[in-house]
Amino acid sequence: MKLINKKILVTGAAGFIGAALVERFLEDQVKIIGIDNFNDYYNPLLKQKRVENIERKDKKKLCKILNINLKDKNNLNQIFEDYKPDIVVNLAAQAGVRYSLENPDTYLESNLLGFLNVLEGCRNFNVEHLIYASSSSVYGGNKIMPFSEDHNVDHPLSLYAATKKSNEMLAHSYSHLFKIPSTGLRFFTVYGPFGRPDMAPMIFADAILNRKPINVFNNGDMSRDFTFISDIVDAVHKCCLKKPMSNKNFFENRPEPSTSFAPHRIFNVGSNNPINLISFIEKLEDELGISAIKKMKPMQPGDVKSTFADITKLSKWINYRPSTSFDKGIHLFANWYKDYFKSNYYRKPS
Repeated sequence: MKLINKKILVTGAAGFIGAALVERFLEDQVKIIGIDNFNDYYNPLLKQKRVENIERKDKKKLCKILNINLKDKNNLNQIFEDYKPDIVVNLAAQAGVRYSLENPDTYLESNLLGFLNVLEGCRNFNVEHLIYASSSSVYGGNKIMPFSEDHNVDHPLSLYAATKKSNEMLAHSYSHLFKIPSTGLRFFTVYGPFGRPDMAPMIFADAILNRKPINVFNNGDMSRDFTFISDIVDAVHKCCLKKPMSNKNFFENRPEPSTSFAPHRIFNVGSNNPINLISFIEKLEDELGISAIKKMKPMQPGDVKSTFADITKLSKWINYRPSTSFDKGIHLFANWYKDYFKSNYYRKPS
């Protein structure tokens, strides 16, 4: 399936998911406008390398990536004015649970003010469809597994999670008030080549190869629904092809949280296959050929013990089927990391 004659704005285009998505859009031969603020939350050389990969694959010069911060409303509005995107995919955000404990202002600026500016752009320039990134972290203190879009998400455990829940509420209100078709995607732990250095796969691989200890939180009694990057990109791409509509069967006395009387939908995007943290480390050890030095630690503030995605709704919506097994995904990631590590282009998070 392809997008025909569409102009697509991707925010966070130099990020992990954003860059991989832009590469996928290049296959559709559509006009892509990417924006990113290239901040130093992690080593910006990695973002530059992702952009270089895009430029190398962009044979027809379909993509332009600009250095713009979402909180700069004037510059963002100029992007909407100049390029008039049909579809907006908002992936830009200040990520990370632990970072939010020390830098709360950054999350309010990027994840709330920045997202509001995106919504205003969609409102004022008649965008056909907004797809935006939410997070599995919105499930917070929920103990019912697997996590379903029908579950309550009113108890976030971190500021990051609270901002993502706020994004869903803001998007719904704009969808209702201004009839903007909007799709929110709750991503579960994404991994793969060119991944984020602040996430476990990159942190662990870096430590193992450098013979440094890795912190194993909650003494290893944790699990994550690791989802390979190509499966995430596949879900976002397919969602771009299907706009949500008002649910005429929505019952306000028995509301279904993932749908609405507004043209707004929310979906989990995961693998539906949680992996124990120790099992993850052992598989990475096997792929790298080196044993990890493990330091057992208590649970971190704001963290959750387990994540597990119920993907039934997304499967019905776009026929979503994760195609990359955990074993294959770790193999692909480890091979990429070993090659990239040897190149000395990227060594470790700054």
